[in-house]
Amino acid sequence: MRGLFAEFDEKSKSEAVKKLITESTPDKDFFFMVILSVLMATLGLLLNNIPILIGSMLIAPLLSPILSLSLGIVIADGSLISRSFYTLLRSILISVFLSAVISFLFLPLVDVWAGGAYTDWSTYFVYFAVAVVAGLAASFSAIAPNINAILPGSAIAVTLIPPVAAMGIGMAQFNWAVISGAFLVFCVNALGIVFSALIMFSLMNLYEKKYIVKRAVKKEDHLNHVEQKSNLK
Repeated sequence: MRGLFAEFDEKSKSEAVKKLITESTPDKDFFFMVILSVLMATLGLLLNNIPILIGSMLIAPLLSPILSLSLGIVIADGSLISRSFYTLLRSILISVFLSAVISFLFLPLVDVWAGGAYTDWSTYFVYFAVAVVAGLAASFSAIAPNINAILPGSAIAVTLIPPVAAMGIGMAQFNWAVISGAFLVFCVNALGIVFSALIMFSLMNLYEKKYIVKRAVKKEDHLNHVEQKSNLK
C-alpha cells in the first residue's frame, strides 16, 4: 500500500487539494453546469436514452462537493463540511425543481420513462457497492498527479444526477414510490463515495493539509464573493 502512494509528493497533494476546493466552490459556473446536467438527465430519463444520461453524468459537477465533504471530515474542518453540504443541498434543490418543470412540459409526450429502476429496493446494496468502488477510484484519481483522466469515468459509475432528475419527474407525476426510491439511490451513492473517500484520503495523510485547505477555501470564497458583488452592480 505504501508503494501505491509513493508518487504522491507533498507538493502534488497540496495542488490536488487546492484544485478540489476550486472545483467544489458554489459559484455561477458550478451551478450553470448543474443546471445543464440535470436538464440533460431529465430528458435522457424521459426518452430512455442511455447516451444522453451518460452525457449528463459527464458534465455533472456533484462529485466534487461530495469529495470535498469527505476531505472536510478527514481534516476535521467544520467550515469545509458545512460549505460542501450547502453546495450539495442547493444543487439538489435546484435540480429537483428544474426537473419537475421540464417534466410537466414533456411528460405528456412520453409513454414510458425509466422510473421503474428506482422502485426496486432489492438493488440498493448493489448501488452502494458500486459507489464504494467508484468512490475509491474517484478519490484516488482526484489526488493522483498523473491519472486525473479517470475521474470522469468514476462520475459515470456513480449515478448522482439521474436519481436527482428522477425525483423531479416523480414530483411532476405525484409518484411517491419514484421520489422516495430515487432519493434513496442518491443517498446510497453519496454515502458510498463518502465512505470510500474517507478511507483513501486518510491513507494519503491528507489531514496534514488542513492549513492548505483553509487557505484555499478562504481564497475561493473571497473570489466568489467579489464576483457576486460585481454582478450586482
